[in-house]
Amino acid sequence: MKVCDVLNLLDEKYDFSSAMPYDNSGHLVGSLNSEVTGIVVCLDCTEEAVTQAQESGANLIVCHHPVIFDPLKSVTDESIIFRLLRANISAISVHTNLDQADGGVNDTLCLAVSLENIEKIADSEGFLYRIGELSDPISADEFANQVSLKLGFPVKYVGTNTHIKRVAVCSGSGGSLLDEVSKRGVDAFLTADIKHSVFLNAHLNGITLLDAGHFATEDVVVPVLAAELKKAFPTINISENHFSPIKFTK
Repeated sequence: MKVCDVLNLLDEKYDFSSAMPYDNSGHLVGSLNSEVTGIVVCLDCTEEAVTQAQESGANLIVCHHPVIFDPLKSVTDESIIFRLLRANISAISVHTNLDQADGGVNDTLCLAVSLENIEKIADSEGFLYRIGELSDPISADEFANQVSLKLGFPVKYVGTNTHIKRVAVCSGSGGSLLDEVSKRGVDAFLTADIKHSVFLNAHLNGITLLDAGHFATEDVVVPVLAAELKKAFPTINISENHFSPIKFTK
């Protein structure tokens, strides 16, 4: 099995052509013809993920966030790219196509926070976010605590609704969608990377807005992605890396 076989499987499942125009998903580092000795699946291709690949004998990293996003002006020995190339480790990114895909990041996040009757909604640029429902209406405080418990991450929120039933979901940085989702008759919007002014706008417009953290709203997909690869390539050692350098005070 070669790197190109993994790329083709991911393309079949998550359709790289559906990635947003600004994105850089796909095969980003290494040779498509390399025989795969093992795979590390992660949200970010960090030094810790590369170390795990080397220690486990893996020569392919499948990550959500692109290890190359903006054009590179140099590749020095301090960079992740240099380390990957020196260690002969390939990298494939499955980014906005995985966000939008059936069974991808947004669907996984909806299930993680116990939403039902999930709908796919396209924004003005064609990005597909989700709207789902809680089985029973709960307060904003209860929903925020539930999200925090299920994702294992602190949640920052404004809660202006007495009861929450219908919830919009966009993993990662979705603050720009607030006006869009507000028109959809939702009680709450779950996303991450929210600016202070956006919280104030949500409060003014009577919508509960929750910031559950970029990492937590997307890392939920890593086990799902790893499971798909294990099902397709059962003889290959596939491991997960859930490292984030970001810490929070208690």
